[in-house]
Amino acid sequence: MGLFSSKFDPASLPDLKGKVVLITGGAAGIGFAVVQHLARRGAKIYIAARTQDRAGDAIQRLRAAGLGPGNGQLAHVELDLADPRVAKKAAEEFMAKEGRLDILINCAAIYIGHFVFTRTLMPVLKRTASEPNSDVRIVHVSSDGFDAVRHSVQFRTIEDFNNEYKDNVFPWPSLMRYCYSKLLIMLAAAEQQRRLDDEGVPILVMTTHPGAINSDGAQKWIDSFGPGLLGAIVAFFINLVFNTPIKGAYSTVFAAAAPQVRAEPRKYRAAYIKPPSEISPVAERARDPAKGKELWEMTETFLDEIGV
Repeated sequence: MGLFSSKFDPASLPDLKGKVVLITGGAAGIGFAVVQHLARRGAKIYIAARTQDRAGDAIQRLRAAGLGPGNGQLAHVELDLADPRVAKKAAEEFMAKEGRLDILINCAAIYIGHFVFTRTLMPVLKRTASEPNSDVRIVHVSSDGFDAVRHSVQFRTIEDFNNEYKDNVFPWPSLMRYCYSKLLIMLAAAEQQRRLDDEGVPILVMTTHPGAINSDGAQKWIDSFGPGLLGAIVAFFINLVFNTPIKGAYSTVFAAAAPQVRAEPRKYRAAYIKPPSEISPVAERARDPAKGKELWEMTETFLDEIGV
């Protein structure tokens, strides 16, 4: 039985006509595959991308892949997550266009930009959640990479974010920074769910793991080895063992739209979903309420200091 041997199939999702979805990272890789799955069920999907050209290219590729009449609508929001001010502006521009938001999917390994983007969108998310028979969800794409961060972490000043892991041999520094960002996403998602629960807001927050995926990022990693023998060996292994983004999207699609999630809200609150649709236990260091609160408050303090 393989990782994707469960019976869950995105084709079995209900009709999503009338649902509004906003996804970051939807122009490529796993995010692009998520858009394919949800658009085929009729959702109206906004692809948040750095430029209109990038999103427009993605929309053209989606249509070339068979999306057309009878499928969902596709639109674009310009978003650069690297700048918190731009992330806030993008969320405000979305709310000027749309009066509802049923599903927010954050599909990039960036913590602060997504924090601002999601925080700014909270009024429209809460308004939608207040409607009869609503089903509002926030899905943060993470990965098992967070588990590589075994050292003690603290979030007392912004400098605590700036560990560059220069002394790491394996995982190497850039990979360790990626893993660290995934830990932040896990902690913040759990804290976000706690805060919504405390307010009595029926929004479900989940994190997902796509699995080992032959994504654009994996291909860039292969390219980093150069044209020699080692690069060829790594490429052979990844192409043989890793799954496609279409299957890597399953866990996120399940969290975003599967009806059984809303049918059992207690079960899925702050759940970590592994492919294709399984709830996975998470180490306490990625769920710790004290660390989550500390991270959240420090992030808000930093954003206040820069005027966001």
